[in-house]
Amino acid sequence: MRLPTQLTLALSKGRILEQTLPLLAQLGIAPLEDPETSRKLILETAHPSVRLLIIRAADVPTYVEYGAADLGVTGKDVLMEHGGQGLYEPLDLKVARCRLMVAGRPETSIAGRRRVRVATKYVRAAERHFAARGQQAEIIKLYGSMELAPLVGLADLIVDLVESGNTLRANGLVPLELIAEISARLIVNKAAWKMKHESVLTLVDALRAAGAAS
Repeated sequence: MRLPTQLTLALSKGRILEQTLPLLAQLGIAPLEDPETSRKLILETAHPSVRLLIIRAADVPTYVEYGAADLGVTGKDVLMEHGGQGLYEPLDLKVARCRLMVAGRPETSIAGRRRVRVATKYVRAAERHFAARGQQAEIIKLYGSMELAPLVGLADLIVDLVESGNTLRANGLVPLELIAEISARLIVNKAAWKMKHESVLTLVDALRAAGAAS
């Protein structure tokens, strides 16, 4: 894969990185050091025109929007919170799939309630969801252990990512409503799309083909 200009791709450690690296490897873009053990945040790859930034998942859209990275891979949940300004989203990589759900105790009823208290780190997504339902929602922002909130009376409901549902079940909760299907998305800086169009488009098309083959 020939790229006439240098590209910087932002990734985050964890599930997205684990499932994106095999796609990149098919294109000859393999990091020269193990990103899980290396202390470096900028990694060169086997492809002379691509380097990787290893950053926090929530920061990927910001690095791409402001041009510190030309492209990035992040979850749709992160983009929903970020808003997507200054970005193109040309490709759903269809990896790291899960669902953004409203969840609560089995006996909890959402319908007919004018006001609910919701614990989540996905504040924007929760606000939009309940506003669309015509319900007032008091949003309590948490950064982890969402399942605890309904158990101790902090909130009626939670909004969180659900993969297998095992954590919900272990804490006596059930999924109640689907907000969005989530997967990893390739995002591109708008200036890079124009100024490095040939390289960016080549990489986007190659990733699309690698994903289809997988």
